[in-house]
Amino acid sequence: MTRTALFVLAGLLLGGIIHIVVVFMVPYYANRDAWAQMEEFGADDQFHVLPLPAAGAEPLPSLDPRMLHAVCRFSLGGGPVRITASMPDDFWSIAIFDRRGRNIYSLNDRSAERSQLDLAVITPVQMAQLRQDPPESLETAIVIELPINEGFALLSAFVADESELAAATAALETADCAGSL
Repeated sequence: MTRTALFVLAGLLLGGIIHIVVVFMVPYYANRDAWAQMEEFGADDQFHVLPLPAAGAEPLPSLDPRMLHAVCRFSLGGGPVRITASMPDDFWSIAIFDRRGRNIYSLNDRSAERSQLDLAVITPVQMAQLRQDPPESLETAIVIELPINEGFALLSAFVADESELAAATAALETADCAGSL
């Protein structure tokens, strides 16, 4: 009987220690969301070309190794964000993620039916304001209304072989993620 009680007491003590350690580690992991991880690539409101994914050295998890990627972290607090790029004729895509890293919008060259990317990301309040007096510059843009304040865009270009790497890199380097319409 005393041996069983000793095991129960040791189990409760170990469970308590593990619980305390987990509680103290929560603040460390709570602020390391996808938004915070994007900060390591560079300043906000501009695209940063990521290195090509290599086995064991991926800049972000689950990136396609046949694609070249660029990331832009943005905030809609100061107004809408306009994303523009002249993409190569091969496959390209853009995905908009919220602060937690959940994909909330995506578009590719086939659904956009053009190689010129022109995308405006707007909150519902900003959309209501723009409907009163829409700027002419938005006539050709794809306008998306998203219920987020902060997020990031992942722009990807297909690179079939090394000869296309320079064109894809140039397209991603000249992509714009400005905070104005």
